[in-house]
Amino acid sequence: MNKSTPRPRGYSSKLRTDAASGTRNGILDAAKALMGAKGIDRVTIAGIGARAGVAASTIYAIFRSKEGIIRALMQQSLFGGPFQTAQKMLDDVTDPVRLVELTAHVARAIYESESNDLGLIRHASGFSEDLRMIEQEFERIRFEMQADRVFKLFEAGKARQGLAVGDARRIMWMYTSRDVYRMMVVDGGWSPDRYQDWLAATLVEALVEPGTP
Repeated sequence: MNKSTPRPRGYSSKLRTDAASGTRNGILDAAKALMGAKGIDRVTIAGIGARAGVAASTIYAIFRSKEGIIRALMQQSLFGGPFQTAQKMLDDVTDPVRLVELTAHVARAIYESESNDLGLIRHASGFSEDLRMIEQEFERIRFEMQADRVFKLFEAGKARQGLAVGDARRIMWMYTSRDVYRMMVVDGGWSPDRYQDWLAATLVEALVEPGTP
């Protein structure tokens, strides 16, 4: 009697993981397409499930709510591959002034990716309360992620004279905001390269003591 060779447990686990990842990505792709066409408020979980070919209960099990889907889309867009690549550039940098400059590269990565991935959703969902609420969450995350760069600038004694730490954090957060990117690049027609160069120079001028090596 022939006996089939049992597959290693890890192989089955990988299949399950790949299937779950495929289901999750399919739901996000369906949600992105529908929200880009109709706007967030006019899209339902049932509609997303129908487009993705999964039951509504599956969507609830993975994301819990429509807000969870929106949050996942923003996480994927803002802090995905381009952001991770830009963030890695900061890992081995010890000069706090250079860290301030590289903040412009991180901001570009966030908004360039977001504009490409979520531009249609934003255009169709300008008055969505759900979108506004989740944007505020991500703004708080972005504010906290920048803190260490500002602290290092002050610890090294290279911050602009008379500037308080709290004010420096707010200035960096403001200049690296979505609104500034939109005004300069989306509405103003600047190239991403020009935006990044301008932002790096502006941050240094605003935060770093003149003449600092």
